[in-house]
Amino acid sequence: MKIFYAIQGTGNGHLSRAVELYPHLQKYGEVDFFLSGSNSNLKSHLPIKFKSKGLSLFYKHSGGLDYNKILGSLSLSVLKDAKSLPLQNYDVIINDFEFVTSLACSLKKIPSIHFGHQASFHSKKTPRPKHINPLGNFILEKFVKSETHIGLHFDNYDNHIYNPIIKEDIIKAQPINDGHISVYLPQYSIHILEPYFLQETKFHFEVFTKEVDRIVCKKNITYFPIGNEQFTSSMIRCYGIITAGGFETPAEAMYMNKKVLSIPILNHYEQECNGKALEKMGVMVLQKIDKNFHTHFNEWVTQKKPIKLELTHSTADIVDILIKTSQKKEHVHHS
Repeated sequence: MKIFYAIQGTGNGHLSRAVELYPHLQKYGEVDFFLSGSNSNLKSHLPIKFKSKGLSLFYKHSGGLDYNKILGSLSLSVLKDAKSLPLQNYDVIINDFEFVTSLACSLKKIPSIHFGHQASFHSKKTPRPKHINPLGNFILEKFVKSETHIGLHFDNYDNHIYNPIIKEDIIKAQPINDGHISVYLPQYSIHILEPYFLQETKFHFEVFTKEVDRIVCKKNITYFPIGNEQFTSSMIRCYGIITAGGFETPAEAMYMNKKVLSIPILNHYEQECNGKALEKMGVMVLQKIDKNFHTHFNEWVTQKKPIKLELTHSTADIVDILIKTSQKKEHVHHS
């Protein structure tokens, strides 16, 4: 069996998910990866056979989608890349929120499976904030066109939504608590965060930021450059985690039964949706860091209990569901 797997290169979550799935997918056949988008920082050992600038999702420093930049990345090459993808040579097409493959499948009338966190938003039952963000919602629901969606989320809100894919390193880890707090808030610069953390003298913070290229210590804060292994190690050892409203980091933290404090990026609709879902589960979610941070932090540290994320399906189970679903589709397509 030949499997085509398309990865959206915005952020690192899509790529690290593909890395986890790859050994499982190989049991079913030969896998070729397609990576599109121009802003993924992760190096990976995946056999990436096709690449495209694609249609990248860019975010402003304030967090909202940068529509001018997104439209600027849309060029005729996207259409050319879509037409040149040899999708007819594959038995299974898995699309993790990637635009070029979706366009290619539409042009060539080839079925694909939309898979991943964004695929869970095709259900009306997935938590969303009260205020509607029409553009944000449009991108979540229409960026990838497919008749079949297999979603991943913190909870199985609907019958096609499964638990997150947790990294093997985290599943095998023996979490400990050395008392520090891991921090990943990409929307805030060091000079904004520092005064708030220096104030909490009883705690040590390990802050991951793209503003440093080596480890820097300042009183009760250690700054680390962004790196997967170091961040995973920090999470395994921490007392709690302060992070934005992404999907993978809160999921991994809750899987290890660590306390999570989430501060979703403002005007980032998907993160706001994740924030709503976390809030429903009992996780503390703040809109922003401000003068009330000390009070919130104190309440979080002393009163909030960690929320444990239980996995109902292993990575192997989810890959099996993916392949079986795609075979049903293929059968319908050819009959």
